Amino acid sequence: MPFTRISLIAGKSPEYLAAVVDSLGRALVDCFDVPVNDRFAAIHQHQPGELIFDRNYCGGPRSDDYIFFHITTGKVRPPETRAAFYQRLADNLAASPGVRPEDVMVAIVNSTFDDWSFASGVMASTFGGRG
Repeated sequence: MPFTRISLIAGKSPEYLAAVVDSLGRALVDCFDVPVNDRFAAIHQHQPGELIFDRNYCGGPRSDDYIFFHITTGKVRPPETRAAFYQRLADNLAASPGVRPEDVMVAIVNSTFDDWSFASGVMASTFGGRG
């Protein structure tokens, strides 16, 4: 049950934003073994000047279409699984909505199910979630 915060510069259409979330969802299903309907994401749109990023650091050049994905997950994946996910996400986004791979940045933060409560104040580990 990863939760993703997606940050980008404001001004994209609802269809564009839906395509971003769909591309993310497909990559999580394909690479992280996340159930199809297990989607949790928050889109943060920033006004120009509010999303600061180095246009050339470790990649690039980045454009104003830069998107940052901050993924919190309850299960640690091996490096090869994470590498496959990064590539799949970039490929999916290139196909729809047409984001350049240079504009895709991802950070994965791992936690345990004891760090989550999905509802009703109950610790997630009691549900045996998939992360």
